[in-house]
Amino acid sequence: MTTTTSAAGGTEVPTPRAPSEPAAVGSRPPRRRWRWLPRYTWNGTLGALLFGCSSLTPSLLPRGWLLQGLIAGITAALGYGVFVALAWFVAELTATRMSPGFRRRAWQVLAVLGTVLVVVMLVLGARWQKQIHELMGLKAPAGYTAIGIVVVAVLTFALFVQIGRGVRWLGRALVRLFSRFLPRRMARPLGVLVAGALVIFLLNGVLFQGLINAANSAFSVKDDGTEKGAVEPTAPERSGSPASLIPWADLGLQGRNFVGTGPTPDELTAFSGRPALEPVRAYAGLASSDDAGERAALAVRDLQRAGGFDRSVLVVATTTGTGWVDPAASTALEYEFNGDTAMVAMQYSYLPSWLSFLVDQAKARDAGRALFDAVYGVWANLPQGSRPKLYVFGESLGTFGGEAAFSGLADIVNRTDGVLWAGPPNFNDLWRGLVADRESGSPEWRPVVDDGKTARFADEPQDLSQPPGPWSTPRVVYLQNASDPIVWWSPRLIFSHPDWLRGTRGPDVSQSMVWIPFVTFWQVTADMVFAVNVPDGHGHKYSADYANGWADVAQPPNWTDADTQRLRELIG
Repeated sequence: MTTTTSAAGGTEVPTPRAPSEPAAVGSRPPRRRWRWLPRYTWNGTLGALLFGCSSLTPSLLPRGWLLQGLIAGITAALGYGVFVALAWFVAELTATRMSPGFRRRAWQVLAVLGTVLVVVMLVLGARWQKQIHELMGLKAPAGYTAIGIVVVAVLTFALFVQIGRGVRWLGRALVRLFSRFLPRRMARPLGVLVAGALVIFLLNGVLFQGLINAANSAFSVKDDGTEKGAVEPTAPERSGSPASLIPWADLGLQGRNFVGTGPTPDELTAFSGRPALEPVRAYAGLASSDDAGERAALAVRDLQRAGGFDRSVLVVATTTGTGWVDPAASTALEYEFNGDTAMVAMQYSYLPSWLSFLVDQAKARDAGRALFDAVYGVWANLPQGSRPKLYVFGESLGTFGGEAAFSGLADIVNRTDGVLWAGPPNFNDLWRGLVADRESGSPEWRPVVDDGKTARFADEPQDLSQPPGPWSTPRVVYLQNASDPIVWWSPRLIFSHPDWLRGTRGPDVSQSMVWIPFVTFWQVTADMVFAVNVPDGHGHKYSADYANGWADVAQPPNWTDADTQRLRELIG
């Protein structure tokens, strides 16, 4: 007997074998070479080639050969699964089969055309990477090694396909088990359902939760440390000082960085030419209390003790996952107001933002609401003529927590003097609503909302002056780089063409970037991991732009454009 293969390239059925000469007595059957290598279907291999090569098209950020190889391998495995499933579906509907000769010729054609396609895409990929590097003021690395990409991609592809086959084996084993005491029509869907449930439980309930617990333990240990440059404060205007209600040891790593660094009055005086104040910085770490409301209340009491409500400007900052406040943001504010400022923040997680996004969204939301409400409760009871201007700040996941304190734009206008948010994640409700209501013709990466009367969005500093019409107060500013994957990542990228890739592109987004189902999603996902490993003003880095953001939102007295430029050079 010989075999023929279905159109799916997988299921084989027996066919009669032509008569042949009997084997010589004592002869050994011929050995199949490379029998230890995994075997793949023709249709799946076609999908793997198409998907893998398409992953070489440009994304938002530059990448090296190792990352590109990983992305190509994962995407190729995805393409393999998609095409195998499609081929099986077509074969079930049409019941067609292809002969061994046709199958052999199909493999030969695929080997030739596939090799040509891979070589062409590798050459184009290197050219596209050079373009993206140049858009961000970088020199393209000489180590964009095509061989390295191929090797990493093949190994990654083989690993993920083997994992998929393991899941399939589990499903078939369960079907055979259930077939012993159930009809075949019931055993098949039940086996698939149980296999799926077991995989989900293993990934989510065991593997994922185990990784989260391990990460939480690891980052909680790191939280006890102190980074170089952070010094325990002696000034009473800082949490963690001898006069503070919150001990230095309870602030956590990022809390100690926040209160133990920053410009001194002498540095502020040197910049402004006028006597400066010691800026107030209040902070409560996770060690202070397990309850967000209690931590917020403690932070506000320490803010009051430090004289934060007596300053000209008071900022409520919602942190990222680990409790980080971008030092460029706090520094820019303090220089613009010559130290006559107060800023309060608190920690809600040990995990970095990308992990906090997966497991700590509720904590970020609760922390944002609790801290602002605690500050607002004291601030609103002060005499209107003697209370500070109240502003809100957040970056990345901090914008998500910050938005949670308000029901909408009107609530922000009623209860604050302005907001500065940077790098908002795509799932932010308020941000998404504003962008969706943008004026026709304005791109998603730089939307115009209600003629820019309250909220404005900036990729570059000059965007804050657009549109040229009046800009009332309070003002809301979103800093969002067109190349920031944190802003544009969404599961909708799997099947939906994003608006930020339609029409006019952002200044640092490649004109060659195209949306490809599944592929673009994985590319932007990989970009998120390295979103801050790019020059300032690109990706998820906004350091110098905080000078412009605060200047437009808070409008410091006697501040000039020349001062903003000097400050950009200082903190950028």
